[in-house]
Formats: sequence, structure tokens, C-alpha cells
Amino acid sequence: MLDIVAAEDTRHSGKLLKHYEIEARFISFHDHNKEKQLPFLLRELKRGKNIGVITDAGTPGISDPGFSLIRAALQARASVVPIPGVTAFVPALVVSGLPVHRFVFEGFPPVKKGRKAFFEKLCDEKRTIILYESPHRLNKTVREIGEYWGNRNIVIARELTKKFEEFLRGTVQEVLEELSQKPRKGEIVIIIDGRKP
Repeated sequence: MLDIVAAEDTRHSGKLLKHYEIEARFISFHDHNKEKQLPFLLRELKRGKNIGVITDAGTPGISDPGFSLIRAALQARASVVPIPGVTAFVPALVVSGLPVHRFVFEGFPPVKKGRKAFFEKLCDEKRTIILYESPHRLNKTVREIGEYWGNRNIVIARELTKKFEEFLRGTVQEVLEELSQKPRKGEIVIIIDGRKP
């Protein structure tokens, strides 16, 4: 039984809790308030409270603020119990058609500072590269992939397992042309072929 549920978006996650009639205390826990909320959550853990963490999409701890809470809880010697859930990059990789036997997951590219270094560091990566990206930066990121890594094969996986699921496959240039036709919204995974010898 949960005493507290920490969620990225309480409006979004509140529907889930209501549907399953979960009556725990519900608090907001996201990138912009995690430093403020962590001390409270750690105090509650030390008092013996059971805390659940849910995310807007995917598994908590994968490219979201759940990681901060998990690490802090482990450092405080609290028990952490994972419950497997969908992680967007795994199904995206599986159906990408690109090599799946060796890959590297890099999460979200930096928004500003460190962006150039991020792309330069991965230029010679031979494994399949997996990124998350915001719809607002998607076109820019795909362009930069082409600039730094060349016209490789790439797959854009959007809104996986949802009504508007979509896959764009081709070279960087082909996918950029497709993206220029209409803006894309939702959760996006980018799968990029590794550098060939």
C-alpha cells in the first residue's frame, strides 16, 4: 500500500490513480521542483512511509526525475522496488530495422550548453545510437545528426503504443524532408545507425 505518490504531472497521473481508486497523498515531482521535494520525500521514507513514483510516460528513472529520487533513496539505505513498465526506447529499437545486438542509449541531447561536444563525442560510435527528443527540437536535432554524423540511416518513432503511433525511416536527408511536411508532436525516440567501418 502506498502512502505517497510522486508524479511528474499530477493532472495526467491523477486520472490513473482515480481509475484504480488509489487514495495515497499525491505530490508533484518533476525536474523543476525535485530539489525542493527530495528532502520531504526522504524524510517520509525515513518515517517508514511507502512512496510510489510514476512518470508521464515510460519507466521512472529513465531520462526523468525519478532517477534523482531513486539514487537519494538508495543512499539513505531505503528499499527500492522496481515494477517493470514500458520504456519507449526498447520497442522503438526492436522495430527500427537497425542493428539491435549492440546499442547505446544517450537520453536527451543537451538543449544548449554542451550540445556540440555531445554530437562530436558520438561521431565515431559504431553501435546503434538511441536518443529521446522533444518535438520542438526534433528537426534541429535531425539536422545536427546529419551535420556531425553524416547521412546515416535513421528512424523516428513517435507516440509508441498510442493512437497516433508513427515511424519515419530513411536516411537523415529523407527523414528531414518528411519532417518538413508537417510538425510532429508527442514523445519521440530517434534511432541512428552506428558508424560503419
